[in-house]
Amino acid sequence: MDQDEHDRHSSSFGAAALAYAEHRPDYARAAVRWALEAAPGPRVLDLGAGTGKLTATLATVDVDVTAVEPDPAMLAELRRALPAARALPGSAEAIPLPDASVDAVLAGNAMHWFDMAVAGPEIARVLAPGGVLAGLWNVLDDRVDWVAGLAEVSGSAAVGPRDTPASWRVETARMHLPKTGDPARFDNPEQAEFPHGQRRTADSLVATLATRAGMLVMAEPEREAALDRIRAYLASRPETAHGEFTLPMSTCVLRVRRR
Repeated sequence: MDQDEHDRHSSSFGAAALAYAEHRPDYARAAVRWALEAAPGPRVLDLGAGTGKLTATLATVDVDVTAVEPDPAMLAELRRALPAARALPGSAEAIPLPDASVDAVLAGNAMHWFDMAVAGPEIARVLAPGGVLAGLWNVLDDRVDWVAGLAEVSGSAAVGPRDTPASWRVETARMHLPKTGDPARFDNPEQAEFPHGQRRTADSLVATLATRAGMLVMAEPEREAALDRIRAYLASRPETAHGEFTLPMSTCVLRVRRR
């Protein structure tokens, strides 16, 4: 993906903020606890917080959370959904917090949008010594037969290279490193996977996949054709054709410590 395409994808979510808030899943608590277990203290930054999916999960554990989000529509939805949360405008490349002011920086389905040549030093700046950076991604468990079929039918715009467990491991192993060859700000990465799931219907799963960046930037006729293929597939499967079902997922975590 070239820079122009990257920017177009990363800026696509604001127009779908309400749908994102309604349909995107939360994060497995066990994954959040693992991400934070090496942090030296309770101060946590949710960076690229979107509509607050990870912020809400963090609110269920004993930490002090600040959310930072660059898109005004996403930030407004976060503030509406979580009025008690501290939520600030800002980005991974320009974090509106003082030096050494947090013990952990977490990013839920957001770290792949960061320019780590700029964001790496900025994240290291706000982290206390020994602080932790962790990216969390909710991925589809394509080891389940019907989920593998869904990924194939959906195409890469809806189920991309970080959206299944095996490909996630490859795609994120060096996510903490700047692509420019600049010095790394973090130690060797650890990766872990935690079972998760989301209650869906065929219609709500289609709506969930429609919030993926690749789908949001499609021309409308192409997007509707892709969604129609997904609807037809879900209608053909006994697991998904009638009523509610659990979508098999994992919350996958990349964790590194500040040098």
